[in-house]
Amino acid sequence: MVARTRQQSLIGRGLAGVVVEAMESARTVALLGPRQAGKSTLAQVLAAGPLPAEYLTLDDEPLRSAAANDPDGFVAALGRRTVIDEVQRAPDLMLAIKSRLDRDPSPGQFLLTGSANLRRIPAVADALPGRVDYLTLWPLTQGEIAGRQGDLIDRLFGERPVSISDAPVGRHEYADTILAGGFPEARERADGARTRFFESYVGSIVDRDIRDVAAVHDTAAVATLLRLVAARSGSLARYEGLAREVGVDGKTIKAHLDVLERLFLVRIRQPWHVNLGKRQVKAPKLYVSDCGLLAGLVGADAQRVRDDDGLAGALFETFVATELERQASWSAQPLTFWHYRDGEREVDTIVERPSGEIVGVEVKASATVRSRDFAGLAHLRDRVGARLRAGLVIYAGQRTLPFGDRLWALPLAGLWR
Repeated sequence: MVARTRQQSLIGRGLAGVVVEAMESARTVALLGPRQAGKSTLAQVLAAGPLPAEYLTLDDEPLRSAAANDPDGFVAALGRRTVIDEVQRAPDLMLAIKSRLDRDPSPGQFLLTGSANLRRIPAVADALPGRVDYLTLWPLTQGEIAGRQGDLIDRLFGERPVSISDAPVGRHEYADTILAGGFPEARERADGARTRFFESYVGSIVDRDIRDVAAVHDTAAVATLLRLVAARSGSLARYEGLAREVGVDGKTIKAHLDVLERLFLVRIRQPWHVNLGKRQVKAPKLYVSDCGLLAGLVGADAQRVRDDDGLAGALFETFVATELERQASWSAQPLTFWHYRDGEREVDTIVERPSGEIVGVEVKASATVRSRDFAGLAHLRDRVGARLRAGLVIYAGQRTLPFGDRLWALPLAGLWR
């Protein structure tokens, strides 16, 4: 429904209607996502209106202690519908909730929120299979900020790209948008204050949240890994190289990346393949989940976006990858995200429907686009035929341009306009 900024302005959330609909059919809905993305605000607004409910947060120490010490008694005392915020902080509560849901299968009893992926925490995931619908609330999309709900992905599957002729030209025109990211509070801050926000944000997660989701002894190593991923966002995962820099082994690096993914700080995008060739790259890609967080971790500012081609490319690709995934969270169909590379030919993002239809997206942080920029998309189109519904090169140019059968160049502003 809304996100609340420091000025108490309200921003409509594309996922709000999905939450309401899910509560009409599922016994419990779990609204997951990174801290400070707006989950608590959305849950409170829903509890005060469309989904009347009691609101409790386990960030409150007395409540958390009560839930941990007597889970069954805590749940038994709750009303007909309850919002429990940051539920991962008392994982033993899940079995008590399960017991109540088994006795009463009626829908809409609990709206749980969590800043960790509950499906990846065994004590939680094992308790609620078949009893909970999982939804993810990411930081704000550019469409939400502009007051509209983005539908680019649906348009692309319908082979109807957005037609734009007056977009800002040059990556410098988008620098402030990309660097601000989507966390509501961070967006309200000037550059220096935003950097401090993200330093505190990461510090609080390292000090508190990591141990809620995994048995990690060296939390500082996880924080170091996050900064290394930020410096390589959009690159292939090279586990041994990361392990050497952090000072641990490759197995530990994979475990630490899993923790970062559970906390919605890092996105791991697996390679897409349908037996298209033996040379396909099997390594996943790593992204930081928000460009504002990425900029804070690497110390990027508008000047570096203008002058540093490598950083600009990583920021643009991360921005597009995360923006598309956020829009997909309220799509009518479940969508999966991948990357593809065969030799020198690559596609940064592939979006796939359950039907097997796909959309391919390449990203260029430049104001011009050429036929060679479509090499990966054209190769993919020729290999999979009609399965590819559309292929885009998103760039910092002025207008939408056709580049052959089902291929277009689209200005970056087309993600939300």
